[in-house]
Amino acid sequence: MRRFVACIRTHKRSLSILAALIVAALGFSALFGLLHSVRPRAIRHTFDALSTAQIAGALALTATSYLLLTLYDSFALHILGKTLPWRTAALASFTSYTLSHNLGLALLTGGSARYRVYRAAGLDGGAIGSVIALASLAFWNGVILLAGLAAATSTQILPFFDFGLSLHWLHIAGIATVTLCLIPMLLRHFGLRAVEIGGWRTPIPGPAKSAAMTLVAALDLAAASAALFILLPAPDPAAWPLFFLGYALAIIAALISHVPGGLGVFEAVVIAMVPGDKAELLAALLAYRVIYYLLPLLLAALLLAWHESRAWHGPAKQLAAAGQSLLRELAPPLLAALVFAGGLILLLSGSTPAEAARMHDLKHFLPLPFVEASHLAASLAGTLLLFLAPGLLRRLDGAFVATRALLAAAILFSLAKGFDYEEALILAGIVAALQWSRAAFYRKTALIDAPLSTGWIAAALTAILASTFAGFFAYKHVAYSGSLWWQFSLNGDAPRFLRALFGIAVLLAGLAIWRLLAPSARSVRTSAVSFDQLEPALALADRTDAFLALTGDKRFLLADEGDAFLMYRIEGANWIVMGDPVGNEDRWSDLLWKLREKADAAQGRLLLYQIGARTLPQAIDLGLSIVKYGEEAEVDLDSFTLAGPQAKTLRHAERRAEQAGAEFAVIAAAHVPRHIAELKAVSDDWLRAKKQREKAFSLGSFDPAYIARFPCAVVRIDGRIVAFANILATANGAEMSVDLMRHVAALPYGVMDFLFIRLIQYARDRGFRRFTLGIAPLAGVDGRRLAPTWARGAAFLFRHGEMLYGFEGLRSYKAKFATRWEPRYIAGPRGMAFAQGMAAVHRIVSRPPATKKAAAPVAAPV
Repeated sequence: MRRFVACIRTHKRSLSILAALIVAALGFSALFGLLHSVRPRAIRHTFDALSTAQIAGALALTATSYLLLTLYDSFALHILGKTLPWRTAALASFTSYTLSHNLGLALLTGGSARYRVYRAAGLDGGAIGSVIALASLAFWNGVILLAGLAAATSTQILPFFDFGLSLHWLHIAGIATVTLCLIPMLLRHFGLRAVEIGGWRTPIPGPAKSAAMTLVAALDLAAASAALFILLPAPDPAAWPLFFLGYALAIIAALISHVPGGLGVFEAVVIAMVPGDKAELLAALLAYRVIYYLLPLLLAALLLAWHESRAWHGPAKQLAAAGQSLLRELAPPLLAALVFAGGLILLLSGSTPAEAARMHDLKHFLPLPFVEASHLAASLAGTLLLFLAPGLLRRLDGAFVATRALLAAAILFSLAKGFDYEEALILAGIVAALQWSRAAFYRKTALIDAPLSTGWIAAALTAILASTFAGFFAYKHVAYSGSLWWQFSLNGDAPRFLRALFGIAVLLAGLAIWRLLAPSARSVRTSAVSFDQLEPALALADRTDAFLALTGDKRFLLADEGDAFLMYRIEGANWIVMGDPVGNEDRWSDLLWKLREKADAAQGRLLLYQIGARTLPQAIDLGLSIVKYGEEAEVDLDSFTLAGPQAKTLRHAERRAEQAGAEFAVIAAAHVPRHIAELKAVSDDWLRAKKQREKAFSLGSFDPAYIARFPCAVVRIDGRIVAFANILATANGAEMSVDLMRHVAALPYGVMDFLFIRLIQYARDRGFRRFTLGIAPLAGVDGRRLAPTWARGAAFLFRHGEMLYGFEGLRSYKAKFATRWEPRYIAGPRGMAFAQGMAAVHRIVSRPPATKKAAAPVAAPV
């Protein structure tokens, strides 16, 4: 059994891809079986017969649906008490939903886009997580309400349910389903005002707001389903309740299947559930995919520049600047989705018959070999675009250049293989959007070094499966034989499809072998990064934990420009990054992706430890799970005061320390070596009294080389040092803090409070903006009954774990000084891998410093 479990863990990635492909294959197989009596010509005829009124109606209902989707976020923001312009909420929700509708991968694409828009608008991670949670609650409430009402009012039974279920019981089931919408209201009625989701506290809306959000979701789903319903040749309004039941079940099946975009699964369930002519249903579904999925994606790309509310009515120069402000944020996911869609269009076009009239005209311009070669080349280009799309999401310069070249070539191939000018125009539009967004793709990483995520591989292979299904369905009347491979004619669509399919299979095999034989990052030469090389980035730092780089126990990944770096350790299979990247924030994404790629090539797992809100968008892009770790106590130096009743205990402690003879002083870094022996005596006394040993990685240790790099604040009594703390301060005056804080065992009351009071005043007098007292682990993690297991465990430890660490006491002590609390997070792999990563963090933090060299340069893979 253990071997079996270990085998599953080892091949988890491959098994996940295989599972997604099996589900997709089952969906396409079911679809093929359902359409066994349908002739492709009938679908084409029905598709061509769609009237202008039907298309206009579907477009209007699609616009209504997406407009209502924007209200999900508006209501959620109102519940959270966040005031943002509707334009901002609309952009966030519209781009998020268009991406997740087309690709699935909701967190990586849609969630990331929403996060970036709201972060630019000033929301923190907790508020954004709550917006997403409330929008999801509204959506499912809408599904439940509308499905229940449809079942309660339906005058027919779905074919799938025609196994003895009477209409009477269907109506009862519908009424019972509607009552499920009342669950959030009942929870609130019985005292549950909020739930903890992913470390973020999300309020449960009151009855009025919950009803409003549910109504909006129901209207959105009604409009979305009606956009498909109206595309049927003779839609009967009385049949809409039955139709919506099938539509709702198709949505649920597509979400549960995890097939990207629900491709194949959604269509199969609709055709199986909804009564009517199957050719008409499939033609309507194809038109619906274009109108409801592809067109909004194209529109989202065009709306990319329209974000900054102030620039909407400003001059053209301001508008251009506004477009550029989010260019690097939203362009990559939007264009990745567009390129993926372009690749799928090329594959589907190559799998279906060409227009006979256009082929007849084409023979006067191009010889047959050019047509055959163009058809094969277009299908291969479409396949490559599927695998280049994730490179755009990662902002790779090489992916941009290769994609642009492939799209330009594909335009020519589309015209040469059958004069598909509509297809060529779509591809030209994608090329134009890609070129306009050139500045967003700045990473120089080689394409071969960029790993493909599980979700993207599954999405690409599902798209290829879709085109394969389309081809075999389109040519199911053809008698396949060995001679078919060698038939070349202008009307030989089936042979061209088979040759293209073989070419795609060879290309996929070649890509797999190429990746398999690529050199491992573990064999790459290493080079040393000296502390001097870190100085340009440290000079730009605005958080003092950047100076933990100088403890001597970390590796570094340095930006090519030298103005940014990240610090990390490798413990087993875990690549653990300490804090946010340091330096120029424009380099952060590039550095994190580079380390992610190196870890992936070495079969390792990435974990980001104690990161702030600014790194959360990159962590989401990396596909990591976000967990709240605790809160950092910050003192706003402009508002800190010892006056007032809230500072009574501090004033008392200050007086008691002064009465004991306490004197505060700061020893300059140049003079610290003279006092090392006295400081070490204090440190040793502190370690003995606390029965602790030195820590590492996330804290400094008493290493003379490290201590001598910084000024040191001391408290003397009768000329003897009784307490000290080394001072960390950013060059730009943004923040001051301390790392090591040690004192003798026999310390008079109030001395440590006295030390912090004087340090805070010292920082304020020198023009710093804030003083940080460090992190209170597990603080702010709400462990309510419905919270995740880890959150409930963390909250229990915080409340009852004083003997282990003193979590609550530490927070209470820092709260005496703090004027605000900033959340800190851990981002890591999901499941047991996260627990293994945290165990690795514990090992490297608890490891005695004897295992490291304090002042030596650290070797890092490059």
